[in-house]
Amino acid sequence: MLKIWGRTNSINVQKVLWCCGELDLEYDRNDAGNEFGVTGSPSYRALNPNGLVSTIEEGDFYFWESNVVVRYLAHKDEKGRLCPFDIHARFDAERWMDWQATVFWPALRPLFIQLIRTPLEHRDTAVIARAEQLSFAAVQILDTHLAGRRFLTGGDFTVGNIPAAVAVHRWYELETHHPELPNVRRWYEILRQRRPFRQAVMIPLS
Repeated sequence: MLKIWGRTNSINVQKVLWCCGELDLEYDRNDAGNEFGVTGSPSYRALNPNGLVSTIEEGDFYFWESNVVVRYLAHKDEKGRLCPFDIHARFDAERWMDWQATVFWPALRPLFIQLIRTPLEHRDTAVIARAEQLSFAAVQILDTHLAGRRFLTGGDFTVGNIPAAVAVHRWYELETHHPELPNVRRWYEILRQRRPFRQAVMIPLS
């Protein structure tokens, strides 16, 4: 059985759990990271030298990097439910996964750390202001792209939506200004109706 290492409040673990839910995959999840420890142990570092989550194991096969894990699980699905068979549609989906990792999350993460994991008296207003600006700029990119599209990659739900939507959920849940972005809001509300999204992603931020 697929084994997943990582705590449920991790954005990178939530991507994997959501993907598993969409594909009806059974798995055994083990808490790891932050208050659970584990990630610094020699046995875990043998699986993932970065000491981060998520990591997956399937028998003697193991690897890490959440977006790659999501790709792997989607590509294994013979029905192609999340990974388009058409090469153009496939890489359209995958570019949005990379965009989340290289543009959106680097902008949003400092805001999340400041507002959720930093005591009020230690928060840096300059860091918050900068992160708010960059995060909104990233979400505006999504809003523009989603005009006339049901999902990021067109009419069908694909892996391309998973990383970006997990990050958008965090953006909406943070106590920060959320200017009206009708296309992102419409897309987000559609995703909120998916049971795997609700189960894996819609939990309190911590």
